[in-house]
Amino acid sequence: MQHLKLTIGILIVLSASRFIPHPPNFTSLIALSFYVPAIFGLKFLPFVLLSFIFTDIVIGFHNTMLFTWGSVLLIGFLCKYFTKNIYTRVLGALSGALLFFIISNFGIWINGAYGYSLSGFLTCYILAIPFFVNTFISTLLYSAVIETIYKLSMNYLIKNEDLKK
Repeated sequence: MQHLKLTIGILIVLSASRFIPHPPNFTSLIALSFYVPAIFGLKFLPFVLLSFIFTDIVIGFHNTMLFTWGSVLLIGFLCKYFTKNIYTRVLGALSGALLFFIISNFGIWINGAYGYSLSGFLTCYILAIPFFVNTFISTLLYSAVIETIYKLSMNYLIKNEDLKK
């Protein structure tokens, strides 16, 4: 039952952040891709990906889906190296935003959007910087929210354990 509740929660948060009007790339995707497996374990990473796929079904498929979905998986798998404390977790989430920027824009370039040249490659990444800024800020904001909820939850659990003794 807990798995179902968490899965529905992931779907609701991700869907809300993608469906409610927002600046481009200002969603909870990267923070969830990092924090869900970091806090609950890698077994929950598929639920993040399935939620992302579900929202893509509603929003519409695109020719860089494998790059975006792949970056979500990679961020989730790499989270285990950034779980030591709040600073490393936030750094890990922000590194995920950078990884998403690099991989997803490579997908845009490789699909021929800007031509197969060094100039096209650079243009692709330069024009994507405003999107990266939004991704970075939203990842930082959602990370702060998740860290706050995580801290409050841990304090609540510790307090309840102390009361049981």
